[in-house]
Amino acid sequence: MLNQSAEYALRAVALIARRHREAPSRAKDLAQELGVPANYLSKILHQLASAGVLVSRRGRQGGFLLATPASRLRLTTVVAPFEDLSQYRACLLGRPTCSARGACAAHREWKPIATAVLRFLQRTSVAQLARG
Repeated sequence: MLNQSAEYALRAVALIARRHREAPSRAKDLAQELGVPANYLSKILHQLASAGVLVSRRGRQGGFLLATPASRLRLTTVVAPFEDLSQYRACLLGRPTCSARGACAAHREWKPIATAVLRFLQRTSVAQLARG
């Protein structure tokens, strides 16, 4: 359901959270462990740092750390720089107005799914994701 950048962001942040007591995580090491392209992941990590999700440290001992404790960091915060979360509130078929009163053909099936996905992202912390 999430685009690839958002998925890689979640995977990387969860891995960083699991390593929280270690030194900062380098993009190259994270990419290797996650099996994702290093250049692509590096761009994602820098976007997360710009968004305030991660802290970036330069130098030999540099890398990325969580800017917020994993228990307080929600998945919506991690995916927001890469995913338009308003799509889960919008009509699946792109109608400007779609509600139970004037529903599109997909509304009855899509609305509970979209609501559940958005609720999961809002309620789940990175710490919960990192445990799994």
